[in-house]
Amino acid sequence: MNRTALIAMSGGVDSSVAAHLMKTKGFDCTGIIMKMYGEVDVDDAQSVSDDLGIFLNVCDFTAEFKEHVIDRFAEAYQNCETPNPCVICNRHIKFKKLFDFAKGNDIECIVTGHYARVEFDETSNRYLLKKAVDETKDQSYVLFSLTQKQLKHTVFPLGEMCKSEIRAIALAQGFVNANKRDSQDICFVNDGDYAGFIEKHTNKTYAPGNFIDSQGNVLGRHNGLIRYTIGQRKGLGLALAKPMYVCSKNLSDNTVTLCENHELFSKSLNAVDFNWIAFDKPEKPIRVKAKVRYNQTEQWATAEQTSGGAVHVKFDEPQRAIAKGQVVVLYDGDSVVGGGTIN
Repeated sequence: MNRTALIAMSGGVDSSVAAHLMKTKGFDCTGIIMKMYGEVDVDDAQSVSDDLGIFLNVCDFTAEFKEHVIDRFAEAYQNCETPNPCVICNRHIKFKKLFDFAKGNDIECIVTGHYARVEFDETSNRYLLKKAVDETKDQSYVLFSLTQKQLKHTVFPLGEMCKSEIRAIALAQGFVNANKRDSQDICFVNDGDYAGFIEKHTNKTYAPGNFIDSQGNVLGRHNGLIRYTIGQRKGLGLALAKPMYVCSKNLSDNTVTLCENHELFSKSLNAVDFNWIAFDKPEKPIRVKAKVRYNQTEQWATAEQTSGGAVHVKFDEPQRAIAKGQVVVLYDGDSVVGGGTIN
């Protein structure tokens, strides 16, 4: 009897090749494309599914996506946080819905085109989330919320491969999307104008206020708190005597505090909603490497579970522009130790 797999199709080349690889391994595959925001490329996904002899389910999760991703995104920005919507989606929508569908249809595992790996470690008796072999494409950072139960039934076929290999396979198979450009933007903010999107989504306007320095001196007027992110220098609209950057935002008095570059650095953070992968909560401080942004190189740190439930991360060297609402992910070599939301 063939093993069964649910393939998350997107219309892109990565998920298409992931489906092909599972078929070549003898899996009985079912496809699913998830409508979550705007138009999705059902035609390309259907074309590849037809090529592979896979039935494609088209499922509409737009209401859930609005509630759990877009509304959370907008709320976080309004509360002076800097959220990562891909992390929110993976945690609250994508993988949850995939596993619900698989369970309801007696499908053994779910498959996505993410660049990461899952391995079972016999010593710890746990499933490990590991970086992709091609670290330039690695997506383990946005997958830190996967649980042991989910990892047990998750397959990332592209984790051992490079992008050039993926393109070559797609071309050899004659897939319609073989040369399709990778998606780079947040799916619901294609133009990068987060503030404009939030204003339209919430039907609100956000009042101007004062730019101030660390001593409280007024430097000028800002155009609404949602238009600024920690570490930002460009687009402030000020003529200043020296380079200054956004270092904090205050909702109560509607101010944006600017500082010099050296003031953006800090050595520690607290993270909440933490998901431990490599082991259960550690009883003592552990040495790890950590990163607070997707494209950052991991930095040496010590992590400790606090009595209040948060995880305290102290870096060996100060880190620039740590932002509330982003996520910190801990690594041991190429394995994800765990991750959580910076508080």
